[in-house]
Amino acid sequence: MRKILFGVVITLIILFSFKYCSDKKDDKIILQEHSALIQESLKNVGKLVVTEGHFSQVFNYNNSKNLFGNLISVDKKALVVVNADVTIAYDLSKIEYKIDESTKTLTILNIPEEEIKISPDFEYYDIQADFLNPFEAKDYNAIKKTVNQQLMQKIEASDLKSNAKNRLISELAKFYILTNSLGWTLQYNQNTIEAVEELQGLKL
Repeated sequence: MRKILFGVVITLIILFSFKYCSDKKDDKIILQEHSALIQESLKNVGKLVVTEGHFSQVFNYNNSKNLFGNLISVDKKALVVVNADVTIAYDLSKIEYKIDESTKTLTILNIPEEEIKISPDFEYYDIQADFLNPFEAKDYNAIKKTVNQQLMQKIEASDLKSNAKNRLISELAKFYILTNSLGWTLQYNQNTIEAVEELQGLKL
């Protein structure tokens, strides 16, 4: 009788051990599948053009040159009309992240800076220059440099950047929805994201 009971106990232990190992193996496979799905989703994101804007401005260029010990001053000037298209984009393929399968956590380590692209179109009017002080390539380069600086100031004062951030957060919300649906946790900047609304308060 003891041998029979002993045999039954041994059989139950083997069966439970087999089932436990089988469940563990299934959990590991599912975990790896979830990890692969998250990685694939992150790899599939590319450059996100989130905001576009248009700026126009009129720029007066003046340049004076003194000759012969300041005895003669020769001037050159031009009226420049600038129409510029501006795009703000994020290259999301450069997101740095870490996947921890043991804690089912996706941690976004770093989000790349926004990329601002200015495409200006220059139209020159009323160009006046002296023979001793002609328009040269360096004048056009100086105009472009100054105009780009002024456009950057306009961009900073506009709502383009804030709009771009809102679009970026909408994209990051997709990662939260994905991880949440799989039973994973999303973290960024040492903060655990527990609701989509919390992304609005993040410092990106």
